[in-house]
Amino acid sequence: MSEFLSPESILEAAKAEWAALEARETPLAPRDRMAIPPQPMPSQEPLARAKNMDEVALGFFAEQARVEASRCLQCKNAPCMQGCPVKVKIPQFVAALAEGDPKRAISVIKETSLLPAVCGRVCPQEKQCQATCTLGKALKDPAKAVAIGRLERYAADWERAHNAVEPPVVAPPTGKRVAVVGSGPAGITVAADVRRAGHEVVLFEAFHKCGGVLVYGIPEFRLPKKIVEAELENLRAMGVEIRNNFVVGRTRKLTDLIEKDGFDAVFVGTGAGLPKFMGIEGENLVGVYSANEYLTRSNLMKAYDRAHADTPIHFAKRVAVLGGGNVAMDAARTALRLGADEVHLVYRRTRTEMPARAEEVEHAMEEGVQFHFLQNPKRILGEKGLVTGLECLRYELGEPDASGRRRPVAIPGSEFRMPVDLVVVALGNESNPLIKATTPGLDTDARGHIVADGTGKTSLPRVFAGGDIVLGAATVILAMGEGRKAAATINALLASA
Repeated sequence: MSEFLSPESILEAAKAEWAALEARETPLAPRDRMAIPPQPMPSQEPLARAKNMDEVALGFFAEQARVEASRCLQCKNAPCMQGCPVKVKIPQFVAALAEGDPKRAISVIKETSLLPAVCGRVCPQEKQCQATCTLGKALKDPAKAVAIGRLERYAADWERAHNAVEPPVVAPPTGKRVAVVGSGPAGITVAADVRRAGHEVVLFEAFHKCGGVLVYGIPEFRLPKKIVEAELENLRAMGVEIRNNFVVGRTRKLTDLIEKDGFDAVFVGTGAGLPKFMGIEGENLVGVYSANEYLTRSNLMKAYDRAHADTPIHFAKRVAVLGGGNVAMDAARTALRLGADEVHLVYRRTRTEMPARAEEVEHAMEEGVQFHFLQNPKRILGEKGLVTGLECLRYELGEPDASGRRRPVAIPGSEFRMPVDLVVVALGNESNPLIKATTPGLDTDARGHIVADGTGKTSLPRVFAGGDIVLGAATVILAMGEGRKAAATINALLASA
């Protein structure tokens, strides 16, 4: 783990670095930019933040943003853009920040991305735009690429802090109506893009709050809910109607929206919210949660606020989280904030194979989560219906499997027991079967994902889909990219009708 740097020390170093850059009498050459040190993200002190729900990462200081943006080589072929699912004009917005113009930077970003404050916080830039950054390749270290995501967050936060947010311009009314089912990243993107074209949009959400995975899946300490609420207010300001507590497939069939309610097109962006379990003994004991339920109770229903929330949740002292992705990190770090004395993350491969973002793993380790690599539960133990522990097996890595990662192989006779009183299963999600079961003629694959082509078209006329309901559990920005394609197709269809 890297040494913790206080925000004060980071700011002092950034001020000195920016002063040196300002004092230069000659323009920065590529070799000069390569010599500028990457800027660390200021954050709360680890042991303090593990006991509160406030945002961990505090965001760049203004001086840091200018220093980090000055590292950009401004490549003519802009490989970073090719790594961005929504093709943000990265060199242009980074250049604006280097020049001290965050207003122009956020304007450039919003030409293609509607959720910069969200994406700047939760998207895996290291696997997307930053993975293709020329600077990172030149320095032979992807961690030293230009911090595009942190700069995007800075620009978005500046806009909100200066009350400079302006809803997109909406075209004159077309008389066409579009239903958007699901208010996650894909649905928000479609609603905004279709509304901008002048069509009437109604957004249907099954929960009492909108935002999808942004509100029920991602913890407050990673993504404050006020940021999501601000983005939804932008939709309302554009004229998008939002209907909560509306379960398409139960409250109304999907096809009824077109055949009975007069919508000209429907977009389905219901995500992947059906949790997976291991199918082992003891999963029906009290004290076993899917990560989906555990995080929803904390994030959406605010179980952590014991003084004001009545949401039932098991406040355990010894917690085991099973899995190695971002959701597992979120669950483990949430357990600490809910008062656990010990949190054990059990993963059957090594840290190298973990799909979670390196930053999230680092944060979890700093906060005190105990990692158990090359281990996996064989059964969950209990007494009187309550969880008392795990019986685990030790593993070793074999040959690569279909994912490209080395396959974990159990070591016979290596069983051991771990005392815990709560288990969170964080092994991913599948698609909820409700819409499939209530919509004849809608093609789905073996995993229940809706089948859609590259433009979002499904097997049913005027029905489109995108995001996790098509891709499986993916990222916010990938869902937005799919939503953007579907919206373009819907707009073209309605323009020709």
